[in-house]
Amino acid sequence: MKYFKPLKVLQETFDCINNIKFSPDATKIVSSLDDGTITIWDKKQEKIHMLRGHRYRINSAQFSFDGTLIVSCSVDKTLRLWDVKSYTEIMQLEGHLSYVTNAQFSSDGKTIVSGSNDQTIRLWDAKVGQEIKVIEAHSKGVTNVQFSIDDSKVISSSYDKTIGIWDVRAGKRVKELRGHREYVVKACFSPCGYYVLSCSWDKTIRIWDLRSGKVLQKLVGHSAGITDLNFFPDGQTIVSCSIDKTIRLWDVRFGTEIQKLSGHSDGVTAADISPDGGTIVSSSLDKTVRLWGSL
Repeated sequence: MKYFKPLKVLQETFDCINNIKFSPDATKIVSSLDDGTITIWDKKQEKIHMLRGHRYRINSAQFSFDGTLIVSCSVDKTLRLWDVKSYTEIMQLEGHLSYVTNAQFSSDGKTIVSGSNDQTIRLWDAKVGQEIKVIEAHSKGVTNVQFSIDDSKVISSSYDKTIGIWDVRAGKRVKELRGHREYVVKACFSPCGYYVLSCSWDKTIRIWDLRSGKVLQKLVGHSAGITDLNFFPDGQTIVSCSIDKTIRLWDVRFGTEIQKLSGHSDGVTAADISPDGGTIVSSSLDKTVRLWGSL
């Protein structure tokens, strides 16, 4: 079990930061800003690079699994692909009818999944930018989408308070999870693939058994809506963050809070974990990015 301490304020911006992600090798951190800018902090060069192209707020930006590309999505209804080496835009993906909330590469880098307020999930060919499949997914907007470990399924969360699990090849829903009392902000698969983790504006985190669809643990502690959560690489610990300005660590097995991290002066919008599990990066409405290191 790891405990964390503040390391430093990594970045201060002139606008709110909506999302934050490590690169696969943890040498870079990408953040998504309200003003339509993507920033990449390069740890080796101690330098910040700016990517501009989106016209409005960026909801998410994430690296491909090999770290060579970034996919971003925006209120401008588009997804964009960026080359990390040259920091240039490669292509623009259009098709969604409302703002795009999240996008992610498959593990082999060949496919991109995106979710949107237009209630659909879309699959894209990452090489040519062509739309492969449209899934009419939810009765309200999709808040987040994530691939399973083997890329055979996609999990989605929605403003309709449900979680959907979808067969990628068939484009069909194979399971629906219900239980949250407010909209579901995010849902993701556990590293082992047997469990689902979700967070909601109802201030709770839930751990679900994927096979039975039943809730195994309900984690309560945040005093406001939860904005992000992730499993640690070993699957034994969860990190979450909230509008209550805190980041919290949880024990998966017992469903108990391990540690509360305070330091942000406004709501925390996202928290990500380095691949080795030794560093947490967080973003906030206070316009800062912060690093937290294990003790």
